[in-house]
Amino acid sequence: MAEDQDHYLDNDEKTIVIVMTSGPSTPQRCATPFYLGAIMASMDVEVHIFFTMEGVRLMQCGIAESFAAMEGGKKIIDFIRDAKRAGVVLHVCQPALPGYKLDEDSDLIEEVDHVSRASVLADLVLRCDNVITF
Repeated sequence: MAEDQDHYLDNDEKTIVIVMTSGPSTPQRCATPFYLGAIMASMDVEVHIFFTMEGVRLMQCGIAESFAAMEGGKKIIDFIRDAKRAGVVLHVCQPALPGYKLDEDSDLIEEVDHVSRASVLADLVLRCDNVITF
């Protein structure tokens, strides 16, 4: 059987949106979005991670520094910083912040690129090539 010569990228610009609803209550789900996002960004894919529901807590000062996805693993903040270095864009859902008593001006980590309304998520989803949810 001949080896498939198709490549994972067809040299067209790709955009991926990762919708992150998981947070500290499910630590095992918290590293992979950043790891996968960093890999795709390093492959010249435009990657946006949009944090909503409990996911906004990962962008709260002090939270991502306090836990790992698995015992003895790298802290979540390190995965976040790796993703940022690779070019991943981080959006926090503004309407979700009050439910967690978070102030967008004082409670979010410096790695956040945008505090966005739901309409931004809708636009990202409608124009992207793929959506991944965690």
